[in-house]
Amino acid sequence: MAGAGLPETLSGWAVERPGPMASGPLTAVRRPVPVPGPGELLVRVEACGVCRTDLHLAEGDLPPHRPGTIPGHEIVGRVVAAGPAVTRFRVGDRAGGAWLRATCGECRYCRSGAENLCPASRYTGWDADGGFADLTLLPADYSYPLPESQDAKTLAPLLCAGIIGYRALRRSALPPGGRLGIYGFGGSAHLAAQVAVAEGARVHVLTRSPQARELARALGAMSVGDAYDRPPEPLDSAILFAPVGELVPVALAALDRSGTLAVAGIHLTDVPPLDYQEHLFYERNLRSVTANTRLDGREFLRTAARIGIRVSTMRYPLGRAPEALADLAGDRVQGAAVLVPDGEFSPS
Repeated sequence: MAGAGLPETLSGWAVERPGPMASGPLTAVRRPVPVPGPGELLVRVEACGVCRTDLHLAEGDLPPHRPGTIPGHEIVGRVVAAGPAVTRFRVGDRAGGAWLRATCGECRYCRSGAENLCPASRYTGWDADGGFADLTLLPADYSYPLPESQDAKTLAPLLCAGIIGYRALRRSALPPGGRLGIYGFGGSAHLAAQVAVAEGARVHVLTRSPQARELARALGAMSVGDAYDRPPEPLDSAILFAPVGELVPVALAALDRSGTLAVAGIHLTDVPPLDYQEHLFYERNLRSVTANTRLDGREFLRTAARIGIRVSTMRYPLGRAPEALADLAGDRVQGAAVLVPDGEFSPS
């Protein structure tokens, strides 16, 4: 039994057979509601953002860590039960679940503040079931208290797209008032761009989507263009959000001397050969971005509240999760896709 007042089963979507979205990698499932153990929260999902990482998992770009995992790691939920030793949350509180789910706390990375590099790190929707469901478990120590004043579907993308975009912005070493190029303009990029603009940056957005270019202009970009276009001025920093390795030399060539390119995705297609003189000479820097720390999350959520960040979303009922992922794969999502349980989704 799940406990007093709780259903005995949850409804969700699991990745049973990774492959192209046309092959139907998601399967509707009904499973027993888990009982929260020590340090765990059982939350009723109010909204779950749809991240490109979920698409990579569904299509097999990321090898599954366990069979039949329920994806989703941008989770806004309401605590309905708490396990032993939980002190930060009470039943009825709003809690946010993000990508980083657990670390060892003892390795040299954890001790130095780089817990995102912990070899024992675990991730929501990859190592454990996530938010493409009406109920899910979250670790209390890796969850975020969330305000009651904001709509769940606008909070959800902040919990991965926002946090990862924020870390990528910091990894790009953008100087005060600097010139930033953003390649690709989806859920993460449109949030990072607002932080950069609020901090006084000159932002140039390069993306193949006309709709994304319109959104970029509305959010304060100084210029917009196609992903392979040259920005109108040399860049101090750039962030590659599109999972397209061919854009790495394009972005590096657009950097000024000592500029930095941060590659934000967890998956990237092959990078073509680089020409040392054209792409790396003059102390240009190429950096990757790996997950996030909890400090990143806390800093970003404070920043988002302070600047009044705008979240562009497309809402999908939970029962249409495959459609949401297919739209993401087809570049038909402007901003961020968000799943919202609608009470009608009931797997057989």
